[in-house]
Amino acid sequence: MRRVVLASLVLLACLGLTLTQDASSPPGTSGKRRRGGGGQARRGGRNGPAQQAGPRAPARHGGAPLSHADDGAAVFIDSYRSIQGLESSYNVLPGKTGACQYQGITMFDTAVWSPRPCITCLCSSGEVVCDDFMCPRLSCPFTATPAGDCCPVCMDLAPDSPEISGDSPLPDTPHKTGMNAAPPQTRIRTDEMLKEKEQGEVLPKKDARQKRKRKEKKPEAEKHQKPLAELWNEEEEEQREKEVKETWRVEAGRRQEAVEERKLEVEEENLRDKGRREELEAEERNLLRAMQEVLEAMESREEEEEEDKVWLRGDVFEMPEESHTEEEIPPLPEPEEEVMGGAPSLPAGCTISDTAVTCENAELTSIPPLSLPELKELSLEGNAIMSIPAEAFNGIPNLERINLGKNKLTSAGISPHAFKKLRHLRRLYMGGNLLQQIPEDLPSSLEELKINENKLSGIDDDSLDDLSSLVTLELEGNLLSEANVDPMAFQALKQLAYLRLGRNHFRTIPQGLPQSLLELYLENNLIEEISESALNRTTNLNVVVLRHNKLEESRIAPLAWINHKNLESIDLSHNKLYQVPSFLPGSLVHLVLVGNQIDRIPGYVFAHMNPGIEYLYLSFNKLDGDGIDSTSFFGAYHSLIELFLDHNQLASIPPGISEMRSLHFLRLNDNRIRSFEEESICDPQNDEDSSLVTLRLENNFIDTRKLSPTSFSCIISYSSVVLKPQKVKY
Repeated sequence: MRRVVLASLVLLACLGLTLTQDASSPPGTSGKRRRGGGGQARRGGRNGPAQQAGPRAPARHGGAPLSHADDGAAVFIDSYRSIQGLESSYNVLPGKTGACQYQGITMFDTAVWSPRPCITCLCSSGEVVCDDFMCPRLSCPFTATPAGDCCPVCMDLAPDSPEISGDSPLPDTPHKTGMNAAPPQTRIRTDEMLKEKEQGEVLPKKDARQKRKRKEKKPEAEKHQKPLAELWNEEEEEQREKEVKETWRVEAGRRQEAVEERKLEVEEENLRDKGRREELEAEERNLLRAMQEVLEAMESREEEEEEDKVWLRGDVFEMPEESHTEEEIPPLPEPEEEVMGGAPSLPAGCTISDTAVTCENAELTSIPPLSLPELKELSLEGNAIMSIPAEAFNGIPNLERINLGKNKLTSAGISPHAFKKLRHLRRLYMGGNLLQQIPEDLPSSLEELKINENKLSGIDDDSLDDLSSLVTLELEGNLLSEANVDPMAFQALKQLAYLRLGRNHFRTIPQGLPQSLLELYLENNLIEEISESALNRTTNLNVVVLRHNKLEESRIAPLAWINHKNLESIDLSHNKLYQVPSFLPGSLVHLVLVGNQIDRIPGYVFAHMNPGIEYLYLSFNKLDGDGIDSTSFFGAYHSLIELFLDHNQLASIPPGISEMRSLHFLRLNDNRIRSFEEESICDPQNDEDSSLVTLRLENNFIDTRKLSPTSFSCIISYSSVVLKPQKVKY
């Protein structure tokens, strides 16, 4: 019993002593007890100014109510975490009293204690308020948390380490060198930054600058006063950092060596490839050179063989004697051996190409004795050949084309059977010789015969009998006329399509022309009239050329060609016409009347034509304003494409020009045009553009200054109009 009483007295004495100390302590000493009660708070004070518990604000920060802790559990309020710095997130309002119950222990008002590391609790007016100790944000690259502390501290770098900002990665960071592990300080700092960013606890810039200034004001000696544990951690971190850097250096060196080795390998491979390419190029050049030599050798052998095989003889093709017996090759007759004369090649001036031999202007006086059965073409133009013997072409029986133009051949010098054996001959040109008649016995295969510029003085009824395949016959520049050409001379020419009889002496169109004829050329003759029966058989005629004759419109029979349904082109230029001929064929498209004495275009002269005349050339005539009226071009307004009225005596633009909607080319130059009406070219009542491509009005008497701006408004391009020069003087 006595022991129990003694124990009670001792407990009461201790309790009274404690109450006396609390009553005598000023309010600001509570912060000292708190710091003394926990090592964490004391070490934390080294990183910033000491926390002060003074009369600031009530414990209800940010409007967040304090939760009651009647059950003894500490209450953590988020609003406290939003306040950063080394100062505590709570404040004590002096003068209030009230004990707090925490885990069965009674705490007096303003009492501060640390139930767990880095957590500080406060009894305020009967309520327990606990807060995490907030660590400052460090701007150093390397940090470490000493043992027993709540917050990390800056680590000093090695003397040779470069200065690195806290937000920048270390040199040769793992993501560059391929290492996966980052330095511990970097990971700690990154985690802290992410955590602070997520919770919105970033200090304002002004508070950060104030804290940085307070830290810089600390004595230098205080900065280096660190506990042994902290120094040990710094040495350990420094050693670890050195090891990491050394690992990075080794790795970087290894990668650099690998890169250098790869470069050397690539260079060696390139050199090997270059060597191989050079070898291949050299081999290709050698191969091409060898192939060229082989080709040259083959060509030389072929030439030698050809020289050995080709012998120029009259009528026999014979191989040279090699290894054959006398029985295989009969002996050559003596005359033929003399003809051979040992000639191994063509005469001088002759060339051979494929299947053609050309001996033009080679001063030959006779047909060379060729023996080439495969020969297709032979040209002997421009020589002095006077005769063609019967055996001239025996060695070349497959000829298809022979040109004997501009020689001195006469009809007496040509053997009657010279061309008889040429059964494949299709073209024979003998222009520019002295022939008096068409050669006899021409092959029936002949399709084209030209005997221009000779002295042909007649064509008998049987001269062309065998030429049923003849398509083109040219006999221009001879002495032919209706008097020496038999009316039955052309009756055998069933396929004749082109007949040229220009530069002869015809006064009328020859009779008996074949029905198959398509084009007839009789220019530069003496033709004065065209009778009704002249062209009555040639119903397929398409082109008739009668320029440079002596025709008058009154000498052209009304029924001469009006019924020809295929006749599209007539050339009557340079005759003696005084007006455009009437009774022209209705199918006419192209009419040339240049160089006559035409002074009038009769009305409705083109009205019967269908589809209509398209090309009308009346240049160099005597047309004036009285010779053309509004009906002159009737029936041609819709069809005319080209109209040439230049070099006439027109004093104004002919009527009806503005109505020609298809007109592309209009020539009115070199006339006497003075007046130019506004609607002469462009119809003001028609809004469509003109189709004119060229309009020539130069060399007239037009005062271009007086032209209306709308005179050529329908012409798309003004560059199409030629107005200068004019004969008028301004």
